[in-house]
Amino acid sequence: MLTCLNGMFIPHEEATISISDGGFLFGDTLFETLKAKKQKILLLPQHLDRLEQSTELLNYPYDRQKIESSLQHMAAALKFPAARIRLTLSRGKFSGLTWPAPEQSQFLITAVEYSELTDDERQIGATCVIAPNQRTNPVSHLPQIKRGNYADCLYAINYARQSNAGEALFVDPSQNILEGSTSNIFAIFDNRLITPPLGTLVLDGILRQQVIKAAAELGILVTECNLPIARLHQADEVFLTNSLIDILPVASINEKALSRGDYWKSLLKTLRMRIEA
Repeated sequence: MLTCLNGMFIPHEEATISISDGGFLFGDTLFETLKAKKQKILLLPQHLDRLEQSTELLNYPYDRQKIESSLQHMAAALKFPAARIRLTLSRGKFSGLTWPAPEQSQFLITAVEYSELTDDERQIGATCVIAPNQRTNPVSHLPQIKRGNYADCLYAINYARQSNAGEALFVDPSQNILEGSTSNIFAIFDNRLITPPLGTLVLDGILRQQVIKAAAELGILVTECNLPIARLHQADEVFLTNSLIDILPVASINEKALSRGDYWKSLLKTLRMRIEA
């Protein structure tokens, strides 16, 4: 593991935070998960733009130039063909409930080797279950952002693993699919690409954005609308997206097999041409 704390590269055993840090006390952090290939961080401007928007919404300290420089140094030091990079922001030490001064803020970057999905794994597809808990947004007056208060996703993904599944899908009280615990979801119906609309509970994933753009390049009509869980079983194909897996077809939901198509292959090819060039 490579570790960078506040711009300093140190052994990961030495990267510690105070018991008064807001991330530990309140889950008050922001984060991004990025993928690097061949010492290049993919879609870095898009990730940093999203993070910057989140910091503005939450009045969060953010030294973009220093963070971007540290990320570039991290990428240059990578020895893996592919890596998962996690960037975490903290406001720093709290005294009571008042936000710390901006100069108390910290950022942590870690990088570990990432094993890309094989063609066979994509062909097999993801087994999914419906999450037993609800998707929540502690700042529901704001759009969904990547906050460290991630308990709902942790509960969901661990439920999936205990059920021998790869992903848990959140639904709203009306049984509309929202997203996965770590992914966005798309479905193909009659040559149209459907995905749940953004809002306070659906994250505007970086790969979600890229898939929509790739679909436009391929002449595929994209519609953002409610997607009832029952309708997924009528889809021509369903797939998940995030910054690490890119695109992964869904094989089943709650042990019920889904139809499998090939649109995802064209979208994946176009995506890779867009983001890895």
